[in-house]
Amino acid sequence: MKRIIPLLCGAIFGAGVCLAGMVKPSKVLGFLDFGGAWDATLLVVFATALALHVVAWRLVKGRGAPRFGTAFPGKPSSVVDLRLVGGAALFGVGWGISGFCPGPAVVSLVSGVTASFVFVGAMAVAMFAFD
Repeated sequence: MKRIIPLLCGAIFGAGVCLAGMVKPSKVLGFLDFGGAWDATLLVVFATALALHVVAWRLVKGRGAPRFGTAFPGKPSSVVDLRLVGGAALFGVGWGISGFCPGPAVVSLVSGVTASFVFVGAMAVAMFAFD
């Protein structure tokens, strides 16, 4: 069960990303184009994800431990440092330039979008170089 649940979650995420059209960089770039042909699809995806998270959080909030785990993760660090700001800036700039963020880029590998192979390859190199 420990391997099946993450697989199902990944499959549901991938299906949602594909269904919303977020594997197309033009959707993301259209959302960022406030002066031209603005596309609100990404905003709808964000709002839907937020609504689902709020419902899920309320269902899980009172539990002492996750159903298939021993404990919930601890509180993340609240320190704002150069690493956090630099990483956030790099993420945002990369997303704005390419139209891909990591999740949809990995999902789009299955659809054969050539640009996603370049993006995921560069992302992997950067991740290994950083660590």
